[in-house]
Amino acid sequence: MPTIKTQALTHIYSSGTPFKSVAISNVNVEIAQGEFVGLIGHTGSGKSTFVQHLNGLLEPSSGSVLLDGVDINSSKRLKAQARFSVGLVFQYPEYQLFEETVYKDIAFGPKNMKLGKQEIDERVREAAGFVGLPESVFERSPLELSGGQKRRVAIAGVIAMRPSVLVLDEPTAGLDPDGCRSILKNITDYRDATGATIILVSHSMEDVARIADRLIVFHGGSVAMDGTPGEVFSRTEELGRIGLGIPLATELALRLRELGTQVPASCYTVSQLYDAIISLRGGASC
Repeated sequence: MPTIKTQALTHIYSSGTPFKSVAISNVNVEIAQGEFVGLIGHTGSGKSTFVQHLNGLLEPSSGSVLLDGVDINSSKRLKAQARFSVGLVFQYPEYQLFEETVYKDIAFGPKNMKLGKQEIDERVREAAGFVGLPESVFERSPLELSGGQKRRVAIAGVIAMRPSVLVLDEPTAGLDPDGCRSILKNITDYRDATGATIILVSHSMEDVARIADRLIVFHGGSVAMDGTPGEVFSRTEELGRIGLGIPLATELALRLRELGTQVPASCYTVSQLYDAIISLRGGASC
């Protein structure tokens, strides 16, 4: 049984008005426990609207969202449970920080779960460890921290609820390259340590190519492609027609092939391309 399943999921904004807009239409997706899924698509393709349905933040205009086989919108109790089981980190989550201290901000979710003081403390320290926050910042105001640290506090606040599904909408937006790499490593470490399902919305082809097991491509409110990074990025012309690019490593591999170098076109990460070039004499493979 898939952890997440959407059936004919459709959402219409401003229905019944002249401003009616179909954001997503007839989306059927199944995501297994432990998968790392990258969601890609140009702005307005429906990615953010889709993920906001996964924990009941938005209700479908039609269709359903199943969490472990149960429709999360079938009752208020189930929707409330889904908010803890499916953790959602918004784009620029640091703007959601509001507590007096870092510790209190991370503890906010566990407190709402009605956990005991000791359990809350354990979860706060565990979540801070996952995102690389030292305990020395616990009593500081989150507003005093750097942009990267604020992002970590916000992510830790969601992780502290120990969600079985972690959804992140552009978690590296606005960060420098080192900050991006560090945040993405925190996310993969959390998945490796807990077995959680990760759904990452991103505009970076390089990032999703490097860390995702599977890519779902949105276009015009529907799923246009669904497959491994290799399968999706091999469809270069189709991606171009819907306004998406391919990883730089894939572009370089294709250019090298045009120049007569027998580098596999299926290279889509820098490390794969590097290994292929190094092993040319013995036969390249990705």
